[in-house]
Amino acid sequence: MNAYIFPGQGAQFTGMGLGLYEKYPLAQELFEKANEILGFSITDIMFEGSAEDLKQTKVTQPAIFLHSVILGKIMGDGFKPDMVAGHSLGEFSALVANGSLKFEDGLKLVSQRAMAMQKACELKPSTMAAVLGLEDAIVEKICSEIPGIVVPANYNCPGQLVISGEVEAINLACEKLKEAGARRALVLPVGGAFHSPLMEPAREQLAAAIKNTNFNAPSCPIYQNVNASAVTDPEEIKKNLISQLTAPVKWTQSVQKMVQDGASFFVEVGPGKVLQGLVKKIHPEAEVASAEIG
Repeated sequence: MNAYIFPGQGAQFTGMGLGLYEKYPLAQELFEKANEILGFSITDIMFEGSAEDLKQTKVTQPAIFLHSVILGKIMGDGFKPDMVAGHSLGEFSALVANGSLKFEDGLKLVSQRAMAMQKACELKPSTMAAVLGLEDAIVEKICSEIPGIVVPANYNCPGQLVISGEVEAINLACEKLKEAGARRALVLPVGGAFHSPLMEPAREQLAAAIKNTNFNAPSCPIYQNVNASAVTDPEEIKKNLISQLTAPVKWTQSVQKMVQDGASFFVEVGPGKVLQGLVKKIHPEAEVASAEIG
């Protein structure tokens, strides 16, 4: 079975989407529509902006969403997922891909999500850190013993976990994790504690927008970050999407469940190859590829 997977923040690069825009009239039409919906020219920033410009959350999230979704739409009949999943932001791309969300609605939600997260980041100094070479249970235990807020945020693959929280708590956790034998515990260049309780103000804001958006029955199941299992009920999809901002991304568990349910071929739709690398670490027998227009 074919699993289509969609990347999240961090996969952006200058020039992303330009080839699609120049070559395919449908891509051009959708990019122009996106500029209109967003109220600024995201194509200028995607095609010509600096890495610094692209790093702003309010730009990064819609940019990656657009790259993934437009690539999927151009594939036309070649786009045949049996199941989909997205890493964090990528979950919105996946929901457009399986027909749960209309393109316009997905983009509006992604833009609102980015603004809400940006705002939440400004309330309290917070960050994230990558932890390599420790078992998940040890990371969970150490985080729970640190004063202040620090929690596991992304279960990326065995031996690679990202933690999220207040700056001081993260710094202390990194020290303790290294003492416990972590190969690395490295603070990441992000502006906030995504997928932690510090995102609660953003979750509340996004919850209202999600509740007021129409979700359709999907063409295939989505394996959501929050519960790492197949979901097809639009109401449940909404509920999980609302929880996602303050809950960890269970990527390892999602891929394991997809494999258990019959996935053998994983196609990454969007910029970069990060998810393909993670899938191979989670399930070395899996076949992986980048989406191609053919």
